[in-house]
Amino acid sequence: MGKKNKKNEDYLNELVGNACSTNANKAVESRTKPNDLIDAQHALDSLTISQTKGEKSVTKGKGHESSDKEIACDDGNNSMHADPSENKSNNFSGSAVDKSYEPNIDSSFKSPICCILGHVDTGKTKLLDKLRQTNVQGEEAGGITQQIGATFFPASELIKKCGKNTSKLPGLLVIDTPGHESFTNLRTRGSSLCNLAILVVDIVHGIEAQTLESIELLKARKTPFIVALNKIDRLYGWKSTDFSDFESAISRQSKGTFEDFDRRVGNTILAFAELGFNARLFSKNDDKRRFISLVPTSAVSGEGIPDLVSLILELSEKYMESKMKIKDELECTILEVKNVEGYGTTLDAILSNGGLKEGDKIALSGFNGVIITSIKALLMPQPLKELRVKSQYTSVKTARASIGIKILANDLDKAIAGSRILAVKNNEEEVKSILDADIKSIFSSIKLSKTGVHVVSSTLGSLEALTTFLSNSKILVSGVSIGYVKKKDVIIVASMASKGKEYASILCFDVILDKETKELAISMGIKILEAKIIYNLLDLYLKHAEDERNKVKEIHMDQAVFPVKLSIVPKCIFNARSPLVIGVHVDEGVLKIRTPLCVLKNGETVHLGSVTSIENNKEVVNKATKGQKVAIKIETKPSIGPRMFGRHFEQDDALYSVLCRDSISTVKKYFADELDDDSMKLLVKLENKFGIF
Repeated sequence: MGKKNKKNEDYLNELVGNACSTNANKAVESRTKPNDLIDAQHALDSLTISQTKGEKSVTKGKGHESSDKEIACDDGNNSMHADPSENKSNNFSGSAVDKSYEPNIDSSFKSPICCILGHVDTGKTKLLDKLRQTNVQGEEAGGITQQIGATFFPASELIKKCGKNTSKLPGLLVIDTPGHESFTNLRTRGSSLCNLAILVVDIVHGIEAQTLESIELLKARKTPFIVALNKIDRLYGWKSTDFSDFESAISRQSKGTFEDFDRRVGNTILAFAELGFNARLFSKNDDKRRFISLVPTSAVSGEGIPDLVSLILELSEKYMESKMKIKDELECTILEVKNVEGYGTTLDAILSNGGLKEGDKIALSGFNGVIITSIKALLMPQPLKELRVKSQYTSVKTARASIGIKILANDLDKAIAGSRILAVKNNEEEVKSILDADIKSIFSSIKLSKTGVHVVSSTLGSLEALTTFLSNSKILVSGVSIGYVKKKDVIIVASMASKGKEYASILCFDVILDKETKELAISMGIKILEAKIIYNLLDLYLKHAEDERNKVKEIHMDQAVFPVKLSIVPKCIFNARSPLVIGVHVDEGVLKIRTPLCVLKNGETVHLGSVTSIENNKEVVNKATKGQKVAIKIETKPSIGPRMFGRHFEQDDALYSVLCRDSISTVKKYFADELDDDSMKLLVKLENKFGIF
């Protein structure tokens, strides 16, 4: 028996590695930060649920009630055997499942923690909604999951939904991670917690940007994963049947639809091969050590979901038995710190190992240092409900892994989402030292500049994601805050106006500004931008920054002269005397309206006048770039007098923009974003040619 367990445990370490093709040449670039917010390489273990009589529900606003209901009592001998007849509304109407199944739960085992990852809009949350038969997705801003959510599926519900007897496992805990590229940090945190992952891939669009990133996260942690090949209902001519298993669903399709499906599956397999992974359709995969299983699904009809659940449970029971054993050491991670009406500040956490009970002394990272507090109450969402959703909670005395739990205690308002919760016994100083090191690594991961915008976010996870997203977009950040905008932040931001009006901005993600602070900001000329979707917040700032830069450019336009070098196109002297009309080729730089031009003869500068018109293919344009041939009109000031071709310049003469120290300084200061590397090199060259030092 020991050898068998060891053999099955080895599967975890081999599954991802063995799935990598040895002859694959294409590698996925890792975006994972070296110092993740959470070092969640701990073994995530066990959940047992026990229940005694006298259950009491707690609803929002009724205070911290508790009950005799427990989750895995300390003796570990009492288990909750959920009645399959309960929650009948959650049954899959289209699946023929034997309702006589009863879960045979072993109290020494926990539920596996499963993580859902993938590209934005692939249907991750909707897929989980279909499994839950709820509508969290409809409540998400812009349809993008903004916070990590967790849902527990009891064994009895899994039996109803897929007909799979979970045997020893009490259920399944699913973490739904955000799919947008900006949520790398939140996704990193979620994938660190999971034992097994579902990678959602759109069968129509295939592997996309965040899919690659998610794969890299899973590879880095050697986390086994299943691919949900979602949106099969989008295939042309697909005939859907609610919650049908895949084999039944595909047998009902026409030849054309089947061929389209087969082609897209083949493309997905090829894409995984290019990334170094072997993959097969789950129904044809008889070697799960070497091949990743592709499970076709539909988040709309529920097709393939029974197969997906069955496969998760099969892998958990067959290959991860030793890792599902209950351990006593506490492993708990804070997902979110939220102020909940009726409860005050609470922690949404994933209890992945060990247990917690009312009165336990715990320690966690806070913005003002380590927080030492005692648990007042433990709240559980109802089964199939998500921690993010405001619904009825049940108060429990004791909780054991794996489960999503809401913790009530004093002094939680400064807690940092993403940090660990440690048990405090006689080791308070040791615990503080461990958490102090965590805090230092957290803040060192956010890079600040002397010049830049100020960023405010509701949680550390979203703050990290936002600052990373801004950094990747080349936007400088000078300061950050959590939870709300402080008056002192407004005063500091006001000083940024001297370095650029666009920097006198505060970017607020999912936070509420009080009226007084907002009025102070307006009076000091500070732009406050608010959004509940990070991508939208970036768009708002980019537009604001561009508007501010354009205002400044308009003021200094007359003083700006861009570097340019022109050659005269043969036989294209259309008017040889001022106003000159000639055809030119832009050799280097950029030619704009109002650019003064000259030629250099015998060490002297001969001014020809300023460009007043540019035509490209008989169309009037404002500028001409390197490589273009255009016709230009050059007019002189009366004080200079007329210029003539053949007297003041010749066919072979190069034409240059006339630069001076003031014009160069103006371009560098206010128009630097319009100068590419070639233009900068030409600018240096012309500085030397004109003797400007």
